[in-house]
Amino acid sequence: MGSWILLILVVVIIGWMIAAYNGLISLKNQTLNAFKQIDVQLKRRHDLIPNLVNAVRGAMDFEKSTLEAVIQARNQAVKINAGGPENIKQISQAENQLSSALSRLLVTVERYPDLKATGNVAQLQEELTSTENRIAFARQLYNDTATQYNTKQQQFPTSFVAGLAKAQAAELWELEDQADKAVPQVDLSGRLPPTPAPPRLEGERR
Repeated sequence: MGSWILLILVVVIIGWMIAAYNGLISLKNQTLNAFKQIDVQLKRRHDLIPNLVNAVRGAMDFEKSTLEAVIQARNQAVKINAGGPENIKQISQAENQLSSALSRLLVTVERYPDLKATGNVAQLQEELTSTENRIAFARQLYNDTATQYNTKQQQFPTSFVAGLAKAQAAELWELEDQADKAVPQVDLSGRLPPTPAPPRLEGERR
């Protein structure tokens, strides 16, 4: 009788370990997929920003330093994003800096009457706003999934299986300040004067 009880207990423990292991692997893959959703939207934003810069570059005595800050922040973000989810902290910092630079650019643009309401800029307004909203949603999904994954690793007795599943704590995507949390808005209209062809930005599609 005792041997049967022991056998049943062993089977129950093994079954639980398999379930806990598979649960951690599932959460690990969900976290990775959630990061990929952020990455897709960030790459879309990286492709849209050169179009915005080109659209306003030739405006009357437009602040060059503001444009240069956006270009540098964008190129830096493209470079760091190539590192993948292992560099989530560096990626989030670079993207926060890009969001801040982009917000300053859009605020500056609004002070120039000649930059009001061209069809091209109006389209950029819609696309950038939509992309920023998608990025915010993807970030929230990633943080929720990563938090669930991290919590499961720490819970008893699942923590005993974390090593077997090669589970490691996932870093959360953090926003550094309230200004970074605001979704950049583009409110532009009007016609633009002819502009010279700008130099090609790093990573820009032809």
